[in-house]
Amino acid sequence: MTDKDPSLDAAYALQTPQDNQRLYAQWAESYDTSFAEAMSYQMPRIVALIYAEVGLGARPILDVGAGTGLLVKEMPMRGGLEFDALDISPQMLEVAGRRGVYRALLEADLTEKLPIDDATYGAVLSAGTFTHGHVGPEALDELLRIAKPNAVFVLGINAEHFEERGFGTKFAALEPHIRDLHLRDVNIYGAEADDAHKDDQARVAVFWKK
Repeated sequence: MTDKDPSLDAAYALQTPQDNQRLYAQWAESYDTSFAEAMSYQMPRIVALIYAEVGLGARPILDVGAGTGLLVKEMPMRGGLEFDALDISPQMLEVAGRRGVYRALLEADLTEKLPIDDATYGAVLSAGTFTHGHVGPEALDELLRIAKPNAVFVLGINAEHFEERGFGTKFAALEPHIRDLHLRDVNIYGAEADDAHKDDQARVAVFWKK
């Protein structure tokens, strides 16, 4: 990481969608090396493997907060699957598009109504957008709207953010609309993470739309 690269702490301190756009415009080209590799960021792999375990074959797939496409990079057996990437940053989406995997790159703000038809996706995955400074539980209603009946969700949520923003209460309110919710606690980073964040955890919410 160079002095000019944004940092995880700067990302956690974001407050508005515009703040997100500015930071990730600067970070897009170096994100994979200055953050993901440097911190042993393992959430994309975890979400991809859980999807392969519980929902492989559900399609098309929406990669929510796709960033540079790290989740799809980690997806086992990609052949035959249809992926769309959604992110607020056009610069991050441009990098994701270079992977040559996504059929569509969707620039959108998860805090607003999405430009997507009802019941479009058979799977909704997210590795890192539900975290400090980013997206809270209010986005779940809109993601459910665009999901097909019986669509599978695998959402990585920063554990502190989960508690602070009331995800538990939101999931309870969504019980009439979802089924088989279970939560898995995992480490966000691996052995190479810095001391300040090496013990950071996420709660992966796995559930199905009724």
